[in-house]
Amino acid sequence: MESSPIELRVAEAPAKDVGRGLIRMDPQMLARLGASIGDVVQISGARATLGRAMPTYPEQRGQGLAQMDGIMRANAGVSLGERVRIERVAVAPARRLTLVAEGGPLPGGLATQLARLLDGVPVLAGDRVRVTLFGSRARSFTVAEVQPAGPALIGAGTEIVLSDERSPTVPGTITYEDIGGLGRELRRIREMIELPLRYPEIFARLGIDPPKGVLLHGPPGCGKTLIARAVAAETSAHFIPINGPEIIDRYYGASESNLRNAFEEARRRAPAIIFIDEIDAIAPRREEMGGDRQIERRVVAQLLTLMDGLESRGNVIVIGATNLPNALDPALRRPGRFDREISISIPDAAARQEILEIHTRGMPLADDVDLAFLAARTHGYVGADLAALCREAAMGALRRVMPELDRAGPTFPDLQSLHVSAADFTTAMTEISPSAGRELFAERPMVSWEDVGGLEAARQALTEAVTWPLHHGQLLERAGVRPPRGILLHGPPGTGKTLVAAALARASEANFISVKGPQLLSMWVGESERALRKLFQTARQAAPCLIFFDELDALAPPRGSDSNQVAERLVGQLLTELDGIEELRDVLVLAATNRIDRIDPALLRPGRFELIVELPLPDESARAAILAVHTRAMPLAPDVDLAALASASPGASGADLAGLCRRAAMAAVRERLAAGDADPNRLQVEQRHFLAALAATRHGV
Repeated sequence: MESSPIELRVAEAPAKDVGRGLIRMDPQMLARLGASIGDVVQISGARATLGRAMPTYPEQRGQGLAQMDGIMRANAGVSLGERVRIERVAVAPARRLTLVAEGGPLPGGLATQLARLLDGVPVLAGDRVRVTLFGSRARSFTVAEVQPAGPALIGAGTEIVLSDERSPTVPGTITYEDIGGLGRELRRIREMIELPLRYPEIFARLGIDPPKGVLLHGPPGCGKTLIARAVAAETSAHFIPINGPEIIDRYYGASESNLRNAFEEARRRAPAIIFIDEIDAIAPRREEMGGDRQIERRVVAQLLTLMDGLESRGNVIVIGATNLPNALDPALRRPGRFDREISISIPDAAARQEILEIHTRGMPLADDVDLAFLAARTHGYVGADLAALCREAAMGALRRVMPELDRAGPTFPDLQSLHVSAADFTTAMTEISPSAGRELFAERPMVSWEDVGGLEAARQALTEAVTWPLHHGQLLERAGVRPPRGILLHGPPGTGKTLVAAALARASEANFISVKGPQLLSMWVGESERALRKLFQTARQAAPCLIFFDELDALAPPRGSDSNQVAERLVGQLLTELDGIEELRDVLVLAATNRIDRIDPALLRPGRFELIVELPLPDESARAAILAVHTRAMPLAPDVDLAALASASPGASGADLAGLCRRAAMAAVRERLAAGDADPNRLQVEQRHFLAALAATRHGV
């Protein structure tokens, strides 16, 4: 087969290829190389490295790309967007490989498994290789020596020798392939950072200054610092990290001096990147500082001067990260200082699946694990939450086999039969909750629709209004239907309003925030409205989300002379949140009250609580269904007639019927204990117990 070298542009590799030594290219390019799938090719950039040729996926074809992971890009000495020369090369099986570990000590018994973990990876002396261990933990090694010398292919029979030396390289270097769900944000940051560093002559020709600063902001755990670490690993610029609080010094002038020294070092070693983490700690709003915070005032002024003062900072780019962008001094947030602000939001379902694939890359998953299904159930989880979820699932699998490991003596080969199952992830989800609103989210109730008797019409209306938009949103959008923003449940006490809300929260599988009406009220001016704003802000971040206001009449009484000023301001804030300029997307407000006449009329119009569902007292058939729900776990005697009980209890609510069943059961237990018989197998609740309990209630006949 004839072959000829080709040149291709470097692009990111799929997440699943990381550490496998693969390079993907168009099938046409493979034909020009004269290579078949799996053949070893030499990749030449600043230096030469090896990779196994594979075809790109259909959506990446026709663009002249060579998809390589961060390890291979570092081995070839190239960055994303640069061109590499690719040619076929002869390769021999590696008999012996000497590796130098990066970082700390290795897990016991790992050396004997490295040949299996690196099977099929082609290497040259001087290359770096990465091994993903159990879970998402990775270790990197430098190839010190290959026998025979030259291009070699690692196989299961290769002898691995671990050198006693330790490479100074930091273990676990982050690459762009280690960041999931942030492709758009990464492209914008690379445009800001890599273009000015790589092509300064273009900006000079255009007669403009290149961008000099980018501010990353978003909820905690969404990947701001991870992006900066990846940029540090992938770019050739000198990287200077600054943790915000460490700049502050108690001595006069020392804090400003620390900042000046960092910028001076960056100017000396330009091109350079300065990364300021938690920038809100050193640059808060100056107008909100008291006289006792003169140090912070001076630090803010010094930072403003260094970023855009009389003295040019040269080819130095500043990256700031914060989860409190509104706490920053406004003077920082203008072009010339931070030219671009990039909001990193909570990942959607597709992004969560990417993140889960990254964190389960080295995890032995069982066949029943469906990452797409898991991503659909983890609403509101940020990257850090998903990493913790995978770690907790792996720990659950480890706990399951720990007794056998203790008996046999834990060695590394014993773990080869260990797999992480879907049940481990389900259990882990009960332990790991979304960090976006951990202080507000309630545990999803363990109540299902099977626990709700009767109320079929209300159940159907609520399913259509809540569950359909979440599970069949595209179908409703195609039909031109906009789901309601608010639903109000009203009816007499005891008809099941709170129970229905709990069942709806479980059926929707959305994040759930439960608010008792009076708990938002505060004696301090503005605190009640602030708490309500924070609640809706958290719900927007963790969408899809269900907010449930119990006893809404206590929170939103009619405005007028009867209500106090706190309640009036709170009603105004609630009206604005429900139907204001800022749109509620995938956030549904559910409320319950038994005093609909005591709710401000402005809340009851379409666009706010536009679906009003009445839960009336149950009729006879509904009472029979409720009695069946509350007696399904009871040992009923053959003479119990639930239909007769339902007929004999007109006007009873669901709560009354639940109390009736409880009193009848207690009467049966009391009777058995009085007879000296505590055997639970002989306990039966008879019709006479129900009739006695019914006679004792105010609904008895």
